[in-house]
Amino acid sequence: MQKPIDTDGQRRALVDREPVLGHRTWFARHRLRIGDWMTVGLLVLVLFPFFWLLQMSFRPGKDIFGYDLLFTPTFDNYKALWTGAFPLSFVNSIVTSTLSTVVSLLLGVPAAYALSRGHFRRERRIALWILATRMAPPIAFTIPFFLAYRQLDMLDTKIGLIIVYLTFNLALVIWMMQPFFDSVPRELEEAAWIDGCRIWSTFWNIALPLAAPGVAATAVICFILSWNDFFYALILTRTQASTAPVAIVNFIQYTGWEWGRIAAAGTLVMLPVVIFSVLVRNYLIHGLTAGGVKE
Repeated sequence: MQKPIDTDGQRRALVDREPVLGHRTWFARHRLRIGDWMTVGLLVLVLFPFFWLLQMSFRPGKDIFGYDLLFTPTFDNYKALWTGAFPLSFVNSIVTSTLSTVVSLLLGVPAAYALSRGHFRRERRIALWILATRMAPPIAFTIPFFLAYRQLDMLDTKIGLIIVYLTFNLALVIWMMQPFFDSVPRELEEAAWIDGCRIWSTFWNIALPLAAPGVAATAVICFILSWNDFFYALILTRTQASTAPVAIVNFIQYTGWEWGRIAAAGTLVMLPVVIFSVLVRNYLIHGLTAGGVKE
């Protein structure tokens, strides 16, 4: 026998659920707006130190720590940078970071492809050994490099600094690029081999274009690590091969800290990394999220 429908009970249940449903509806309607405000707040929190450094670089020396945003900007701090050794150090940073990144990609990308497609007896151990070189602290490499460079007369040279940067950039390139090549379907390469392509042609025309986002992401990270290096450049350079991060320390003197020049130099040091990241931002976003997923 069918039970009678309790309409009054259903009505009371709906009335009791109205506050809950109303709350959920309000949250669903304003979810996008809440997410936007949270994103804006996070951007302000992250970018505030950079904007504060930027406005400090345009302040006159007597008002360097002022909190009034309505001030008369001046370019004296930037003009003062080009009267000393900072221009040479800035060029040295560009040369060493760019060359170390390019050489690391030229050597590391084919090596990562070989590890991805080749079959070795201890393949996992090889990858672990390569990554372990990146885990060691800088001081573990600095002293041997310093002693070797002193014997080879390579102290305070850009070539010596580039070789040092290769020690950690090369391992990073191989470690980051191998998952990208693992995600490339091998059927495409096998079809190319059937059509008569050789291994190098297959790598250049098929595997490398598909892994281009990974190459861009890896290049940005290698450039940033080389550009921001301070420890190696401080120990292994003097004046001729000194980089921009080390040159900023020269503005800290016994008579006082030249905050205006420090702020201007810090702003200029950030520019190449920001410009490079903006130019390859699409590849960078896709590369940082696609390499770790396997089909």
